[in-house]
Order: sequence, then C-alpha cells, then structure tokens
Amino acid sequence: MKNLNSYIRDAKLELSKVIFPSKMQVKQAYISVVIVVTFVSLFLALIDLIMSSTVSALLG
Repeated sequence: MKNLNSYIRDAKLELSKVIFPSKMQVKQAYISVVIVVTFVSLFLALIDLIMSSTVSALLG
C-alpha cells in the first residue's frame, strides 16, 4: 500500500509540472497541421499523376 500511495503522490507532483497549451496555441497547431497535410497530399497526388502518366506512355 505504501508503494501505491508513493506512486500516486509522485504522479500528482509530476502532473503539476506539466504546462498545458492555451486555446490559441492549440488552434494555431491545428491550423498548421491541416495546411501541411493538405500541401503534402497535393504534392503526392501530383507526383502520382506524373508517374502514372509516364508509365502509361511508356507501356503504350
């Protein structure tokens, strides 16, 4: 039982050290991720289109 109490006390102590992001920081990170994922997916779609066109032209 002593180990469990010690574990819980240590967990609370560590959790008090955590700095949670503000609402604005979360919003900015979300927007950044959406923009990067959109650009990467468009880039990969373009590469796929170019490669499939090239292979189709080569194979006739």
